[in-house]
Amino acid sequence: MVLNITDNARYQIEEMMKEEDPETVRLRFGVKGGGCSGLSYSLGFDYDVNDELDHVEEVNGIPVTIKKFDIDVIEGTTIDFKQNMMGGGFTIDNPNAMVSCGCGSSFKAKEREGTPENC
Repeated sequence: MVLNITDNARYQIEEMMKEEDPETVRLRFGVKGGGCSGLSYSLGFDYDVNDELDHVEEVNGIPVTIKKFDIDVIEGTTIDFKQNMMGGGFTIDNPNAMVSCGCGSSFKAKEREGTPENC
């Protein structure tokens, strides 16, 4: 399993998915260039799966799509949802992040053997 989704996050995602087509919608998680630390997380809903480019799995009852290219950078990541007096939001704990910014939405990945430095 590439990704972990806590029960709190699953509940929130399921609530949000109710507004989508429940038969075909998937959670799409990945990374993109940008943010103050170099990479930022991408989290949203998607209906399309590209068999050549995407990895598909079910995590804690949630259908998930991840770009195969992103797997090395996010493998073992946990998505959680935390509620506090100011509201709530998703948190991402990525064991592959070497540096994270203060807001927690961007990070710099640990370099892996054979991976170009600017990937």
